[in-house]
Amino acid sequence: MTKVASSSTISATRQPKRDPEGVRRDILSVAMDEFSQNGLSGARIDEIAARTRTSKRMIYYYYGDKEGLYQQALEKAYANVRGGESELELDDMEPRAALEKLCRFTFDHHRRNPAFIRMVMIENVHHGRHMQASETIRQLNRPAIGALENVLARGQSQGIFREGIEALELHWQISALSFFNVSNAATFSFIFGDSLFTENGQEALSKHVADMVLRYVLRVDHIGATEKSDG
Repeated sequence: MTKVASSSTISATRQPKRDPEGVRRDILSVAMDEFSQNGLSGARIDEIAARTRTSKRMIYYYYGDKEGLYQQALEKAYANVRGGESELELDDMEPRAALEKLCRFTFDHHRRNPAFIRMVMIENVHHGRHMQASETIRQLNRPAIGALENVLARGQSQGIFREGIEALELHWQISALSFFNVSNAATFSFIFGDSLFTENGQEALSKHVADMVLRYVLRVDHIGATEKSDG
């Protein structure tokens, strides 16, 4: 005689329904890691599906195709860093402290999120083709320059920062110093050793990058004041 399973037994064996937005977040998070490790051509949708307990069909339903998933993972990577910047509340800070905080945040974010740097490197290999098709990335990054312009303007009006400094160029300089720390970590540490990539080494570099930027921006008569306050 066949034993019929009770309704309670059937309910217990059913998988709980997953939140669609949560599934999409999981897919993007794993996709970012997969693309950053293996590039666009080397990344495998099967691997992303397995790690997120979804299916290729579901991934393609949400993102269209592999390149669509890659583009949205790239957008998410930029959204994370710009979202962190927006939470710094720089407008409420003294200009010098605001600029130091922004520099430290950029350096520390990049070193703790190497997948972001690798995604940017991969996109440069592709000559920015996917970024050019994304209005979202343009919109995400424009406020970064505006926020820096505001900090510079406040510092200049108070006679703390030098005149003639362009926010776009300063953003480039902060990004370059923070980017190299991750993009060239493997080759640099192989050639010169890994002392700069210990926790203490990274903390020192983070502080010194901020110091370098401040020394470039501050008027000469305020550099001495900064050294005394640090001492």
